[in-house]
Amino acid sequence: MSYGKAVREELHVPTRELRHAIPDVYEGYKQLHDSALRAGALDVKTKELVALAIAVSKECDGCIAAHAHAAVLHGATPAEAAEVIGVTFLMNGGPATVYGARAFAAFQEFYAEQAAKAEGNQHAVLVGQRPSHAR
Repeated sequence: MSYGKAVREELHVPTRELRHAIPDVYEGYKQLHDSALRAGALDVKTKELVALAIAVSKECDGCIAAHAHAAVLHGATPAEAAEVIGVTFLMNGGPATVYGARAFAAFQEFYAEQAAKAEGNQHAVLVGQRPSHAR
């Protein structure tokens, strides 16, 4: 079962419809999101890992998918994701073991996808092609 892409796809249409119904609320949330996750004393990767841990504690599959994906994009490793999920066990008990497993599955899904893209781009460079992101 997919806890990453499938959750994001499932929420795409209803989220879009709600965003159109209350655009000012979503704009305010976007500003808060961007401000909270902007690099400062903590880098973005660390903040995304914290957000992933909170998503596990809040038992929010959509949040798990979003922050697992963002953590991967900002360079988090499976070991880092696993450790931060482990802290949720301490703070949230049994439910964290369920949502923690979902979060790690989502993280692994996005991590494998990113690794495959990187491998494909590296192969393209080796054979003299432009990487896919540069086309």
